[in-house]
Amino acid sequence: MKAPSTRPAAVLGLDVGKSSHWACLVDRDGEVLASAPVRNREAELDALFASAPAGTLVVVDQFRNIGSLAVRRARAAGLGVAHLPGLAASRAAGLFAGEAKTDERDAAVIARTALGVPDSLSGVPGRGEALEAARALSSQRDHVVACATRDKNRLRAVLLESCPALEAAVDLSDRRWLELLAGFGGAWGIARSGAEGPQAEAAGEAAAASTAPPPALVEAENRQVRFLAARISEALDEAGALEAETAGLLEGDETYACLLTVPGIGPRTAAQLAVSVDIARFPDHDHLASYCGIAPRVRSSGTSVRC
Repeated sequence: MKAPSTRPAAVLGLDVGKSSHWACLVDRDGEVLASAPVRNREAELDALFASAPAGTLVVVDQFRNIGSLAVRRARAAGLGVAHLPGLAASRAAGLFAGEAKTDERDAAVIARTALGVPDSLSGVPGRGEALEAARALSSQRDHVVACATRDKNRLRAVLLESCPALEAAVDLSDRRWLELLAGFGGAWGIARSGAEGPQAEAAGEAAAASTAPPPALVEAENRQVRFLAARISEALDEAGALEAETAGLLEGDETYACLLTVPGIGPRTAAQLAVSVDIARFPDHDHLASYCGIAPRVRSSGTSVRC
């Protein structure tokens, strides 16, 4: 996904930050026209972009999160926007004089690299409200699943400390186990509860085969287990709801519909691909494979040729 290849009238490099960015404006001849910090606020960014020459290309090192407002306001001002990936910016920094790491130098590196090596730039996605909303929900789902995974690891650690036999028996992908743990706690909490079912029987057998810790430790374990199991269940419910909402937003997307016809790709994977990669920007599948890093490439030196 490359940025436009036409040479811009000027390049405005932005080393983005949380409260402010450093802006470096360079004309097409490489002369620095301006270099100064700008607050990460609409009014200040609008004033900066209004003062830039017509045809200026705004280049950022991050276009999500702390860089998203700058991208939106640059587009609102009618300026082109591109992204210089962090790895490319880091490598390019070594080609310029000086070793200092400052926002001012980073902004200059971004601007001069964009001007001199335009192939290093990537385009910044901007594909409509539905896709952007789907991307936001997909990102939130990833966060929720990561939280659930962290809580599962913590829950297993708690169970291992008190009753390894129960930890071995528990299947945290089974909602019946999560409900049992959220309701009664660990092995001895379940055994005292009188709960029935195969999961409760397995927990009772684990408790019977183990020596119970002191009462205070049992209660502490039960509290942790109930809390973690409830959080895992809530996270899984939220992840499912977010998946459904994301699929609903992508119903009319041609790429999403096409991906669903591929064997082995379900709604979750199709949604992730549709919101992460703007496939329409690639002329053919070879360019897409290269962008994703899965295409072979030639490495040659003299008579030695490797792929």
